[in-house]
Amino acid sequence: MKSIHFIPLLFLIIIASFRVTAQSSSSKKNRFKDGLKIYMSDDSVRYIKATGIAQIWFRYNKNNPGSTIYNTPQKETFDVGIRRMRYQIMSQVNKKVFFYSQLGINSFNSVSARKTPIFFHDVTVEYAVYNNYFTLGGGLSGWNGVARYTSSGVGNILCLDLPVIIETTNDVTDQFVRKPGAYAKGQIGKLAYRFSVANPFPVQNSLSTVASLPVSDTNVAYFSTRAPKYQYQGYVFWQFLDKENNLLPYMTGSYLGKKRIFNIGGGFATQEDAMWYRNKTGDTISVPMKQFGVDVFLDYYLNKEKQNAITAYAAYLNYDFGPNYIRNAGIMNMANGVNSTGSFNGAGNSIPMYGTGNVIYAQAAYLFKHNLLKDAGTLQPYTSASIANYEKLKDPVFIYDIGINWIQDGQKSKISLDYQSRPIFNINTKGEIAETKSARRGMVVLQYQVAF
Repeated sequence: MKSIHFIPLLFLIIIASFRVTAQSSSSKKNRFKDGLKIYMSDDSVRYIKATGIAQIWFRYNKNNPGSTIYNTPQKETFDVGIRRMRYQIMSQVNKKVFFYSQLGINSFNSVSARKTPIFFHDVTVEYAVYNNYFTLGGGLSGWNGVARYTSSGVGNILCLDLPVIIETTNDVTDQFVRKPGAYAKGQIGKLAYRFSVANPFPVQNSLSTVASLPVSDTNVAYFSTRAPKYQYQGYVFWQFLDKENNLLPYMTGSYLGKKRIFNIGGGFATQEDAMWYRNKTGDTISVPMKQFGVDVFLDYYLNKEKQNAITAYAAYLNYDFGPNYIRNAGIMNMANGVNSTGSFNGAGNSIPMYGTGNVIYAQAAYLFKHNLLKDAGTLQPYTSASIANYEKLKDPVFIYDIGINWIQDGQKSKISLDYQSRPIFNINTKGEIAETKSARRGMVVLQYQVAF
């Protein structure tokens, strides 16, 4: 298993060797351009390409009440973690056939299991049946439905991190939003579409413990431990201005003043008998998981030469996981326990993130001109917020971020500083799960992103 660590390095060494050899032996045409990309035909149709990215977090967090690290109370923590490290290897084999793979790690910090192995996020092959109008593919895939950022491009995120509130089954029945399955995609004029059918992973083989159906809890849904049925997903959007590339499933967060994009989209995800709950008589009732969303995305340069731009995104999402479903989550959590003084949130930076109900998510940013700081790049202040009204909670879950990106060399070298505010929920005297208004917690993150 550990040998997989050497695959990306070996691949890059081979690319570098081929590059030197080809450049010294070919004077008619240089097939090596656009970074780590080998062109295998004179018309540049066939190629092999490799990319890499690392996102390092330097973080201070005011922990949720009662948080512990191995039974040691921790009111606040400072940690350094690897939010993501990824390699992509892809190839246009011929005019019809495309191969894509991505491997790496996510969310590794001091409380993670040591020597965490690199694993595959994506491995897909696809065939262009009719130009770019209709393509069929399959494998371990991120061609998802519901909304634009159910499949986010990690190298060009607008804010500090992905809008994870849109990734509702993350690491429960998928592998960081990927599942094995088949998909169809394409663009017909200004209409872009993607549809997929997938085999969700059983909850029993999740690396994190997934809450199971308790004997005493009634009218509260949980993920079923029965063999999962197929999951169907789709997302379509209309491109009013410039068109976006649909080679990969992952949608761009910001084009940094290079394009004018205005899209309106909608999507869904559904899976029969994905959930179950006990009724008042103790019977186990299976119900489907159903999700729907509509969204709008704007990324618009104001001056083509200056490349200053505005970016905005808004989504309305309806989640139906069955009655009173709720799941807490904390990104790269720095605490791994909670004592008797703990809140409903749980440890560290956990939040009631997913549930049956409705969510509104929005983000916006302004990109200053490309040479604002001369050779040091430019700045992009941003903000994001989500309001989730979940059945099981008395009050809405309101989370907001305020931050700024220092764009040094496009997305290749970027520093982000972010402050996030999150609510704390407790069970009140009426037995309701309500926000304790005076107990909000904050988190400050400095991220450095480097990519090639």
